[in-house]
Amino acid sequence: MAEEGGRSFARRNQLLDIEKQVHKWWTEGDVFRAEPKESTPKVGEKFFGNFPFPYMNGYLHLGHAFSLMPIKASADKLSREISRFGNPPVFPVVKEEESVETEVKVEAEGNQGLPGGNFKGKKSKVLAKTGGVKYQWEIMRSYGLSDEEIARFTDPYYWLTYFPPLAVEDLKEFGLGCDWRRTFITTDMNPYFDLFVRWQMRKLKASGKIVKDLRYTVYSPLDGQPCADHDRASGEGVIPQEYTLIKMEALPPFPPKMSVLEGKKVYLAAATLRPETMYGQTNAWVLPEGKYGVFEINDTEVFVLTYKAALNLAYQRLSRIPEKPSCLLELSGHDLIGLPLRSPLAFNKTIYTLPMLSVLAEKGTGIVTSVPSDSPDDYMALHDLKSKPAFRAKFGVKDEWVLPFEIVPIINHPDFGDRSAERICIEKKIKSQNERDKLDEAKKTIYKGGFYEGTMIVGEFAGMKVQEAKGLIRSNLLEINQAVIYSEPEKKVMSRSGDECVVALTDQWYLTYGESEWRKAAEECLANMNLYSDETRHGFEHTLSWLNQWACSRNFGLGTRIPWDEDFLVESLSDSTIYMAYYTVAHFLQKGDMYGNDHSSVKPEQLTDEIWEFLFCNGPFPENSSISSSLLKEMKQEFDYWYPFDLRVSGKDLIQNHLTFCIYNHTAMFPKHHWPRGFRCNGHIMLNSEKMSKSTGNFRTLRQAIEEFSADATRFALADAGDGMDDANFVFETANAAILRLTKEIAWMQEVLSAEPSLRNGPPSTYADRVFANEINIAVRTAEKNYSEYMFREALKTGFYDLQAARDEYRLSCGSGGMNRDLLWRFMDVQTRLIAPICPHYAENAWRELLKKDGYVIKAGWPEADLPDLTLKKANKYLQDMIISMRKLLQKQVSGSKKGNVNLNSQNKPTVGLIYVDEQYGGWKKECLGILQRKFDTSTGSFAPDKEILSELQKSDIAQQGNFKQIQKLCMPFLRFKKDEVLAVGVQALDLRLPFGEIEVLEKNSDLIKRQLGLERLEILSMIDNALERAGPHGAVVRQNPPSPGNPTAIFL
Repeated sequence: MAEEGGRSFARRNQLLDIEKQVHKWWTEGDVFRAEPKESTPKVGEKFFGNFPFPYMNGYLHLGHAFSLMPIKASADKLSREISRFGNPPVFPVVKEEESVETEVKVEAEGNQGLPGGNFKGKKSKVLAKTGGVKYQWEIMRSYGLSDEEIARFTDPYYWLTYFPPLAVEDLKEFGLGCDWRRTFITTDMNPYFDLFVRWQMRKLKASGKIVKDLRYTVYSPLDGQPCADHDRASGEGVIPQEYTLIKMEALPPFPPKMSVLEGKKVYLAAATLRPETMYGQTNAWVLPEGKYGVFEINDTEVFVLTYKAALNLAYQRLSRIPEKPSCLLELSGHDLIGLPLRSPLAFNKTIYTLPMLSVLAEKGTGIVTSVPSDSPDDYMALHDLKSKPAFRAKFGVKDEWVLPFEIVPIINHPDFGDRSAERICIEKKIKSQNERDKLDEAKKTIYKGGFYEGTMIVGEFAGMKVQEAKGLIRSNLLEINQAVIYSEPEKKVMSRSGDECVVALTDQWYLTYGESEWRKAAEECLANMNLYSDETRHGFEHTLSWLNQWACSRNFGLGTRIPWDEDFLVESLSDSTIYMAYYTVAHFLQKGDMYGNDHSSVKPEQLTDEIWEFLFCNGPFPENSSISSSLLKEMKQEFDYWYPFDLRVSGKDLIQNHLTFCIYNHTAMFPKHHWPRGFRCNGHIMLNSEKMSKSTGNFRTLRQAIEEFSADATRFALADAGDGMDDANFVFETANAAILRLTKEIAWMQEVLSAEPSLRNGPPSTYADRVFANEINIAVRTAEKNYSEYMFREALKTGFYDLQAARDEYRLSCGSGGMNRDLLWRFMDVQTRLIAPICPHYAENAWRELLKKDGYVIKAGWPEADLPDLTLKKANKYLQDMIISMRKLLQKQVSGSKKGNVNLNSQNKPTVGLIYVDEQYGGWKKECLGILQRKFDTSTGSFAPDKEILSELQKSDIAQQGNFKQIQKLCMPFLRFKKDEVLAVGVQALDLRLPFGEIEVLEKNSDLIKRQLGLERLEILSMIDNALERAGPHGAVVRQNPPSPGNPTAIFL
């Protein structure tokens, strides 16, 4: 027995030994080799499933396993670390210095508040600056690599030779059912796949789906190229947010600190999403403690804004020096307070710069226009300055900069008039600009109503709806050069190279996602796909609603060159959209070599576009090809057999990019009958209810998990971790419990097989046999449904936990008669098949070594099962519930206490049980049930109002027989009880009797009841037989608690 730290690992090692043996059997039998049949597959005859290949910049982890990380950036990080810190690098020591408190205010309009208020947190000063950077070298060391080995990873191609074979090895150990002949790597390192992607790009360009254009895109200054989702360390899914940058001209004379700017056109640049409100400006806002700069935009104009905004502008062709902000002067917000401005469209000819403490320098430009007529934030901030002289004095604000400025009505709001911000603040009793929650709610109301239903009441477009005027006003401002377009990431984005991204205006190649006809095709494809959850479907529908042109080229990295513009590569999310088709022919081309080095079958140069068109798009047969016609026809037959793929599984984070791109590209490349059939998306995975994180140590690679728990126990815990789109939770305790369960089940099967002579022979005949056989049928049917919907936790429950519980109950129910041999053999056969998708090694071992079956369990097919007898299931539940309730009653009678837990074998325990049964409702209860049946709407699953039910009761026969108030007092509790029961169990709760004979069930199982309760004699008595005298002095108990259908009354003597 293996011992580690005093703990036995013998059971875990038993499973590991089984897995090792099973892998040998699978390898010898080549069990996962997938070959097409000659004829077109019938429904359900073939299955082609796949999941997105991971970036091979490390070992696979449990997140990859539950679904069943780019390279050039990682290689470059290693090179930079070597140049900075040596080889091997000696990294600086990060000291925990005194805490600094950071405060973040989340804002929306330009720089103003979104819901959420203020968030505070403490970091060390060092960490606050670095963000807790973990060096790439340290990550590689955590994999167990030596410094000498790590140095070799500065070559990005070395990653491709190192990690992919290890991933294959790990997945084989995991038991992944995969035809490994079809394995391939991407990038131009694989000449076959490289040609496949080139064909795809050329075909898309020829159909007008790829164009070159100037577009705003999230961009990494360090990498010098767009930063697509999979190139990001954080901020996946973030897109550019476009603003109108209002040029608010600073009026001379300038204050002394700005005197060097005399003679220049100086503008405070305010980012706004609402250019239509500029008529109502009363001032501009700055953050008093904020850091600003004066940046050269061109030879004559300078903008005052934050450095971050200037950096974005520099990459949008709005800087005198391209891609480099040119700062003439550094200023604080204090320096800008009181600066007079002339702002576009404002009715106030001169406005002033004022302090606002909630301006967020990290969003927009740090400069905010103030329109108190339509912005609750602006209204309350201006109100505070006007009403609080001390506040003005604190920041040196002169009265003439504030007091003369009144609200300028500009938009008529349908609910709040033309001074909407003022009115809603009064109605909500907002007293200060610090009441964030109220202001956020007010802003949401005003902005939404103002935009969709508001009407302009001033300016050139007076009388026009705001949503129509907005674009026209913006265009005018841009045309007369009083505004420019400005864009920035809607949230912070960090590239995998470690720098913060900007938005750049780039001239590059784009896929025209969002184009109306293409989008219609994508929506048609989506409508016909099985997505397994409404939440997933909503995610795709939302993505299709906003997804627009996507940059498909990049300047550096690994991948395929743009065929017509080889200075660029195809970006990593654009070369991985239809490669599922490549699986169908990869083994013909690459002969099982994932790198495509084996050219013995087909040479790369033979793969012309005509070949790909013939194979995948029903193009004409390539008569001039040097590839043999038989091979071409065999490859095409293979593709036509397997395509379309039936299922692609993935994390939910890929809905907004890769998976939607997959839909778009399939509709552009293939005919409809080859469009995808299904996606199944899952949430992320946590470990022990906490986020999986390398930095905290709460992390497991797939290899580590297998070594720690075994492959099958890992798979068991993954299946139990969760279904659907919510984040799942891999629990170590569950994996350890799985080790115990699986090994104990092996021991139980061995015990049963060795005790075969003692088992009862012949066909199943007893009530317990019938119940157990029925539970097996139920498990087969329900587990099949759960597996077909990819609800693995539910499949584990119905196909393993529930089936085990049924087996345990059967053992207890059989008593001295013993268990039926044929039933136990069927149970072991069925359970082995049902658990095989989750624990294939355990199941394969049981199939071959214990059950002595031929072939492989993974090829044995799903077990046959009769239709479940649901009435029998209800009858058994009734029986088991009765035994539990009678045991509690007996304990209470013996102990005299509800909580008594006495020994039921003690001498003073009753030995005779009387069970009184009333199998059918009669009298006033029958009348009540009839009323409820008539007043229940099966289409809506609801009852008529209580007034109608009461009226019906008043008209009934029983109401005519006596005092109605007494009848009502008697009937109403029963009516309420039955209504609640219908909601809990269904309309059958209104039946006059149960669908089975209660007396028959109890009599057939009287031996079981006596054994379970320790009774010597048991009598089942019907209330219609006037058997109350049998109860003797206990008859009063029966009269006080009369039995009813489903609720017998028991007494013990």
